Amino acid sequence: MPFLHGFRRIIHDYKPLVDAVMKVVGLEEGGHEDRVTNPEDESRLCSSLVELLERESNSEVFVEGISCALSKVAEHGLVYAAEILLRYEANLNFEDPVSYYNPLHMAVLRNRPDMVRLLVGHGADVEKRDRIHESSPLDLSSEESERLPCLLALLELGADVNARDKHGKTPLLHAFACIDGLTVHNIENIEQLLQTGADVHAASVDGETAESALVFMVTEALDANVEDAAEIGNFCLKTTRLLLSHGVDPSSCLNEDGHSSVMPSLTQTCLRHFDLLFPLAVLLIQSGASLVCSHHGHTCWSGYNLLFCRLKKALEQCSDQSHASELLEKAEVLLDMARVDLLPRHMPFRLEIPVLCPDSHPYTQSLRDLYDRVVEHEASPPALQSLIRAFIRSHLQPGPLGDRVKALPLPDRLKDFLLPENTYTPKPGWDRFKPQDSQR
Repeated sequence: MPFLHGFRRIIHDYKPLVDAVMKVVGLEEGGHEDRVTNPEDESRLCSSLVELLERESNSEVFVEGISCALSKVAEHGLVYAAEILLRYEANLNFEDPVSYYNPLHMAVLRNRPDMVRLLVGHGADVEKRDRIHESSPLDLSSEESERLPCLLALLELGADVNARDKHGKTPLLHAFACIDGLTVHNIENIEQLLQTGADVHAASVDGETAESALVFMVTEALDANVEDAAEIGNFCLKTTRLLLSHGVDPSSCLNEDGHSSVMPSLTQTCLRHFDLLFPLAVLLIQSGASLVCSHHGHTCWSGYNLLFCRLKKALEQCSDQSHASELLEKAEVLLDMARVDLLPRHMPFRLEIPVLCPDSHPYTQSLRDLYDRVVEHEASPPALQSLIRAFIRSHLQPGPLGDRVKALPLPDRLKDFLLPENTYTPKPGWDRFKPQDSQR
């Protein structure tokens, strides 16, 4: 068993040399980790380390010992000690007998950007993968927000932003696999990867994509408590803006066979729970997301049907008049935005609204009135100015429309015309996600 063999070697063969090196640099067991030294102390430690290495240089386990020590000093960011060990030909590719990480991996895991630059500068393979998980240094740096300095260093040193592990995951997918919107907020890591050319459409062997990971996190918010749902929602909004600005189509079916029930698209998910995920639904419609599946068309799903189905169900369960009024108002806000932001070709050929509430229900007439207004609008040809606005907006995608419109050489009044959502101000509480159990 290689694991046990390697463990025996480090214990019986070269651990004494490793311990001696650690003691010299002040990292012996019980010592102060990551202690800061002044130049005089560092010079003294360098001299002591050189003396030790000269004295032990004829040992049969010398290279293995100093190579193992290199991993440990890399973990603690002791650049001066690493430089000396490398001068005595410590092996950059030495694998820790327990974790199977090499010195570069250890430097990344402990966020030591200066050590990363030193090791790569001495020839460490920036694409080297560990033997167990096949994670590259860039994969590891993408997984935690604290490792952003190492991620930036690796990108500067030429790490492949689209390299894949044995599961087909790129660094971007590694970043998304670790987020939860609560304890892991690696939004800056994701942003840097995308800005450096990460493929936003990359899929793992199992079909996982950045968008599918985001959809999963959005649905997790529905089962959270009120505070966590709001926190997750804030993170999802930021992440969605990033993905939209790099060309993700939030309305395209995430399953090639068209069975959307397996993994619904982001737009589909938001409209299915529009009252709970309202700020994200607003963002998607303002960004020009199609209200039908952009891959299979309205035969796969229709946003209008989803919205009315959700509204019908929520009203049937609602016993509070103010809450019912809020539900109807939110639905109408989304429908009004859709008329502004979407070209006619994005609308379904025919609206098929499900059976409405019984006549005896107090909100039946309000629901029917809203439905009639949508049908009437669909039966009328759009105004020429609406067509022009929707056409221009569609050609400014992807990206934050506000920034792109402001950059146009147009008078301010025309810019305001292209950005009618500037007049939309969310009411208190409308700007956050709500979990399912918050329904009254």
